[in-house]
Amino acid sequence: MEWLLTYHVGGIVIGICTFLIIGFFHPVVVKAEYYWGTRCWWIFLLLGILALAGSVLVDNLLIASLLGVFSFSSFWTIKELFEQRERVLKGWFPMNPQRKHEYEVPPTDTPE
Repeated sequence: MEWLLTYHVGGIVIGICTFLIIGFFHPVVVKAEYYWGTRCWWIFLLLGILALAGSVLVDNLLIASLLGVFSFSSFWTIKELFEQRERVLKGWFPMNPQRKHEYEVPPTDTPE
C-alpha cells in the first residue's frame, strides 16, 4: 500500500475500483429482480449497513473509501430493484415466467 502514496495514484485506484463496484451492481440488480423480485431489498440494506460500519472501523483510507462506495452502492441498489420491476412491466427486461403472478396488476374500477 505504500506504493500508492509513493506514486500518488490512490485517487486513480479509488476511481477505477468505484467504476468496477458500480458496474458490478448493474447485473446484480437485473438478476436479483429476475429471480427474487423486490423482496430481496433487505439483503442490500444489510450489506450496505455492514460495509458502512466497516468503512468507519477500518484505518486504511483506501479500504475505507471502497467500503463506503460499496455501502452506498448497496443502498442505491434498493431503489434500483424497485425501478427494475417497473422496467420489466414496461417490457424492457425479461419477466421471470415462474413469478408471472407477481407482475399482474389488479383491474381498476372505471365505469364504462
